[in-house]
Amino acid sequence: MVVSPFDLSGLSNIHCECTELVEWGSNLTSGVGNPRLTKLQASMFAFPPYIGVVIGLILSDAWFIFSSLASKNARLGFKQSLGHFPYFWNVFSILSHYCGSLPHLTSSVRKGVECFGVQLQTRSLPCFTELHNQFYVNGVKVLPAIIFELLTPVALAHWICGDGSVQRHGLILCTDSFSVQEVVLLMNVLMVRYQLLCTLREHRKGQFRIYIRESSMPQLRTLVAKHMDSSMLYKIKA
Repeated sequence: MVVSPFDLSGLSNIHCECTELVEWGSNLTSGVGNPRLTKLQASMFAFPPYIGVVIGLILSDAWFIFSSLASKNARLGFKQSLGHFPYFWNVFSILSHYCGSLPHLTSSVRKGVECFGVQLQTRSLPCFTELHNQFYVNGVKVLPAIIFELLTPVALAHWICGDGSVQRHGLILCTDSFSVQEVVLLMNVLMVRYQLLCTLREHRKGQFRIYIRESSMPQLRTLVAKHMDSSMLYKIKA
């Protein structure tokens, strides 16, 4: 049956038993093993509602990279130690729609000890290039001007999973790779948007971290606990 875009009468014979609304993105399937995408298919990939996960990852342990000098689009890379495999697999299950292959094992030597990890790489897609251009200037990771809007509770949850360090009192966010001005900006977002009491702590000369006070931990748990993998809840003492 051919239906003219200006004549919908023929649609009356189409029967559909589905009466439920599906939230956009909730039924995305894994892209693992699928063929190489065409340019048109790649341009159709978008982030919502998963952009918060990516923002949290890129604030902590993830990175954007171009696979070659000729590549026009960036891909996301993310790596965790085997000890954090449950959290890593949770992230992969969320982002597998953007991946063409399964994660792979990695190994490295630290202080004479061989360490093993797992790493994923997404496909190279325009949606990742957009974020790359916001988070990187001349190859250096920076904070985008719209970080206030980007740092949602989901993003905050994954930022904590990657860079949160549980303390006897409160929580430390390890922001060593950012400038002191950027760390202050992040701290201000936490204070203004989420009313979290924070202070700035110097870790090493020129490196600063954010300390979230113990009195704000109940508020923090309310914000992020439901977005965190159960294996990471110890970071917020939940």
